[in-house]
Amino acid sequence: MDVNIINPVLEAFVGILPQIGFQKVEKKGLALEDCTLHYRGILVNIGVLGPLQGAILIGMDMDSAKQFASKMMMGMEVTELDNLAQSAISEMANMVCANACTNFVKTGINDLDISPPTLLIGSDGQVRLAVPNIIVVDFLVDDISMKVYVGLMNR
Repeated sequence: MDVNIINPVLEAFVGILPQIGFQKVEKKGLALEDCTLHYRGILVNIGVLGPLQGAILIGMDMDSAKQFASKMMMGMEVTELDNLAQSAISEMANMVCANACTNFVKTGINDLDISPPTLLIGSDGQVRLAVPNIIVVDFLVDDISMKVYVGLMNR
């Protein structure tokens, strides 16, 4: 996968999270996987259409999702991933992907559209994307482990 496809997404992730209350966003690892993702916890899926097609996904386990939502909601205790907590996490993914589209314009990739976020919750979930490979980037956001999945290809 071309670095011009992954960098705008990672720059958006690293740039948006401090704006919503997180102090430290560290990239911990990078891997290339096939088109099938396995997850435990939550996975926010945002489709991408235009010159690039595919999806950007952000995932974390349930405890991390509760911690993340709590931080986004100004420290309010989150004991279950209710509608408000789910909405907060979905909105973060929406902000990251919208910012990634802006970053893509800087690289000459214009006219991208994103879908509304779809939040998937499961203890043994599986998602198959219509792309050959997915780049998986592990992050530590403050003390919360998260993954960003980039499954995009040129149309």
